[in-house]
Amino acid sequence: MLVDSHCHLNYKGLVDKQQEVLERARAAGVGGFLNISTRQSEWGAVVATAERQPDVWASVGIHPHEADEHADLGAGALIAAAGHPRVVGIGETGLDYYYDHSDREAQRALFRVHIDVARQTGLPLIVHTRDAEHDTASIIAEEMEKGAFPALIHCFTASADFAARMLVLGLTISISGIVTFKNARDLQEVARKLPADRLLVETDSPFLAPVPYRGKTCEPAFVADTARFLAALRDTSFDRLAQETTANFRRLFSRIPETTAA
Repeated sequence: MLVDSHCHLNYKGLVDKQQEVLERARAAGVGGFLNISTRQSEWGAVVATAERQPDVWASVGIHPHEADEHADLGAGALIAAAGHPRVVGIGETGLDYYYDHSDREAQRALFRVHIDVARQTGLPLIVHTRDAEHDTASIIAEEMEKGAFPALIHCFTASADFAARMLVLGLTISISGIVTFKNARDLQEVARKLPADRLLVETDSPFLAPVPYRGKTCEPAFVADTARFLAALRDTSFDRLAQETTANFRRLFSRIPETTAA
């Protein structure tokens, strides 16, 4: 059984057929889903999906693209939202200097707010980083010195050096369908060497469909294709990789009761 550790079930392309999307994923062997929020206005719907579906869980957070629109969001709002029993993670948050949809200082400030909330609640921080390796690593390292917090880098596409720094700091690394792309040689090399106990798999659906679905709307079911590719890359079996990544997910997202499917 697999877990899709990062999907957007309430985004266009999935929300209009959410039930059938989930049923296809379950038929493909996916037994758990983490439904990610990216702005405060989504929190209610994302949590509501998790309330309806026993194998779906939710996060609350603000994507760096949305930082300008949430500059006044304090830790209190996140902590209150994180009190819901179906919320198991904080994010996604982080830094994105590729698009620069929000002011960089606003991104950095809001990133630190999320880190503070992860530290206070004990819920894992879900980190997005693109073209911002130095600042992301520096902020995480600085904040770890103030007090440790659980965290992961989602949809990892950064350098081997950045991966090494994150592993030293105790983070988990999640691999998406990008790893299956022909031009992803550097990422494949990083993914091949990641410690088995620090690895997660995800779709980031409806984005980034893996080969052989590239160019189509991504669905959580496709996490199985990414897992098969990763298993071959790492010279292990699909069943073993599924078992390891599911165990890692459960260990990191420890609010999820042991009795649930994931």
